[in-house]
Amino acid sequence: MPMSARSFSRAAVLAAAVALIAGLATPAHADTTTQRQRDFAAAAAEFGVPENVLLGVSYLESRWDTNAGTPSTAAGYGPMHLTDLREAGAATSHHDEGSEDPRGDDARPALHPKAGPTTPPQGLQTIDEAAQLTGQKAETLRTDPTENIRGGAALLAKYHAGKTDWYDAVAQYSGATGDAAQTFADEVFDTIKTGVARTTDDGQQVTLAATPNTTVKQHPGNPANVECPRSVTCESVPAPYQELPNDDYGNHDLANRPTSQKIDHIVIHDTEGYWDNVLDLAQDPTYVSWHYTIRSNDGLIAQHLPTKDVAWHAGNWYVNAKSIGVEHEGFAEKGTWYTEAMYRSSAKLVGYLARKYDIPLDRAHIIGHDNVPGTVPSTIAGMHWDPGPYWDWSHYFDLLGAPLGGFGRPGSSLVTIDPDFAKNQPVFTGCDTAGQPCAPRGSEAVVLHSAPDETSPLLKDVGLHTDGSPSTMAVSDVGSRVATGQQYAVAGVSGDWTAIWYLGQQGWFHNPRNARVAKPAIGWVVTPKPGLATIPVYGRAYPEPEAYPANVTVQAITPLPYTLSAGQKYSSAGTVGSEYYSATTFDVADHVVVKGKLKYVQIQFGHRIAFVKADDVRLLPAF
Repeated sequence: MPMSARSFSRAAVLAAAVALIAGLATPAHADTTTQRQRDFAAAAAEFGVPENVLLGVSYLESRWDTNAGTPSTAAGYGPMHLTDLREAGAATSHHDEGSEDPRGDDARPALHPKAGPTTPPQGLQTIDEAAQLTGQKAETLRTDPTENIRGGAALLAKYHAGKTDWYDAVAQYSGATGDAAQTFADEVFDTIKTGVARTTDDGQQVTLAATPNTTVKQHPGNPANVECPRSVTCESVPAPYQELPNDDYGNHDLANRPTSQKIDHIVIHDTEGYWDNVLDLAQDPTYVSWHYTIRSNDGLIAQHLPTKDVAWHAGNWYVNAKSIGVEHEGFAEKGTWYTEAMYRSSAKLVGYLARKYDIPLDRAHIIGHDNVPGTVPSTIAGMHWDPGPYWDWSHYFDLLGAPLGGFGRPGSSLVTIDPDFAKNQPVFTGCDTAGQPCAPRGSEAVVLHSAPDETSPLLKDVGLHTDGSPSTMAVSDVGSRVATGQQYAVAGVSGDWTAIWYLGQQGWFHNPRNARVAKPAIGWVVTPKPGLATIPVYGRAYPEPEAYPANVTVQAITPLPYTLSAGQKYSSAGTVGSEYYSATTFDVADHVVVKGKLKYVQIQFGHRIAFVKADDVRLLPAF
C-alpha cells in the first residue's frame, strides 16, 4: 500500500530527528533498549519541543515507564501521563470498605462511615486533545508508548504557543494552577538541571543529560498556618472538630503532641478516591480524618489537622495516637501506579516531619496502612491494606535520602527485603475483577511459601483467615507477603531459597545468588526468654491496669491469635513505653494520657508490625 502524504511527512521527520542526534539514520540492527530515547528525540523534533523539556516532564509524570498500559492514580496513561477518566473510571473511599474502625478505640463506639462513590474531576481528560493534535485514537495513545510520547509533545507545543519560555507550558501540563503548577515546573527544571538516567519498567535505557545552567524559579512560600517544607506547595483544608448530637463528636481529637505523647510513626495511605471528593470527606465532621492529602498529578499537599492533634485514620487507636497520617490520591485496589510528582512531594513532606519529630527513616517507623496491626483478634480481618504492593518503597526511600538494604555482612542472621521493583512481578489477582490476574507490573512485595518450592502453599494467617486456610494471591491478602525495607530474622537456607520467621512460621522465598530479593542487614532481634515456651503478641502497647486513674476505664491487654515460640526470632524496632490516650468526649479537659511502667518491644512479626512485652524477650544483636 503506498504511503499517504501525511505518513510520508511524518516518516521523514522521524528519520531527520534520529539523524540529528545520531549523525546518521539508525541502522536496522539498532539497540532496541534505546528505542524510547529515540522516540523522545523524534517527538521533540516533530513538534518543536526541546528534548530535555519533553524528557523532564515525562520523568516527573511516569519516570518514563509504561506501567503495562494501566492508569495512574490520576487516570494518566503512558510515559507522558495522558489522562483518560472514561477508561480509568471512579471508585469509592477505602474508609467505606471492610469492617475496620478508623479510630480503633474500644472505649468509643466503632465508626463506620459511608460516603458513597466519588466523582472524578472533569479536568483529567487530556487524551482527547492529544488525539486531535496527533490524529491517533485514544486507545492507541493509552497503549503505544511511541504515540503516547508524541501526544505529550503535541500538548506541550500547544501550551507553549504565545508564551515566551517553556516554563509556563510545563506548568500548564501539570493540570494544576497557581503555586502547585509552579512547583511542578520547578521539579521538572530541577530534574533537567541535575540530569537523570534509568532503565524503565520495560527495559528501556533513557538518559536526560544534566543542563547545569537551567534556571529554577523560587517557590513563593506556603501559608503560615500549614506545616510543610518550603520546597512543596501546601494549602490548608481544615478538618472540623465539632460536637454532634447524642454526646458524639468528630472528626478527630485535640492533643498536644509531642509534649503529651511522642510521635513514633508516619502512616502512608492511599485515598481510593479522587482529590475533590476526598477533601470533601476530610471536612465532614461525621467522617474520619487524617493529617495530609497529596494530589497525584502535581504533588499539591493539603493539610487538614495540626500534627499535634490525633487523627482517626489507621484503625488502631494506639497507632493513631502516636502517628501522622498522610493520604495519597490513589487506588491500591485497582493496582494503579503513583506519579513521580506525588512521590517527590510526599518524600519532601515526610522527610520534613521525620526531622521535626525525630522519627527514624526506616520501614519500622515509616509504615503503610497495610503494616498497622489489628487491635484484637476480631479486628485483624477488617484492617486495610493500602497503599498496596505497587507502592515503590525503594524509590521512595531513595527520595528520602535513606536508601534501603545493603548494610550487613554476607550470611547475616537478619535480612532486609529489597527486590528489584521493575523485575519483581508477582502475579496478584483481583485488581479489576475478583480472581482474575492483575496486569503484570513491578512490585515491592515478595510472596512467602510454606516450603522452598514455588508450588507449595502460601503461609497461614490465622487472624486474617480464621478458617485455617492458606493465604492467597489476592492483591488485598497480606497474610503471606513481605514488603521492601522490612527486616526479618533468617530461619533457614535451602539452595536458592531463604526462610524467615513470620507469624510463628517459617516463610520461604526465592532468593537466588544472581537476583537477590533480600540483602544482609545489621540490627537487633527478639526471642523468648529462657524457660518461656511461647509468649503473647499484641497489636497495641497499652499500660498495666494499675497505671489508670480512677476516672479512666482500664483498657484490656488482649493478645493476638498468633504464637511466638522459643527458638524463633523477630526483628526489633526498639523498646517503647506503654501508653493510652483517653479521649472519648468533646471536652478536652476530660482527655488523659495514661503512661504505665510496662515496656514493650516493637517487632516485625508478619506483614504488619506488632508488640511484645519487654519482660518476655531477650534482645540479641544480628549481623
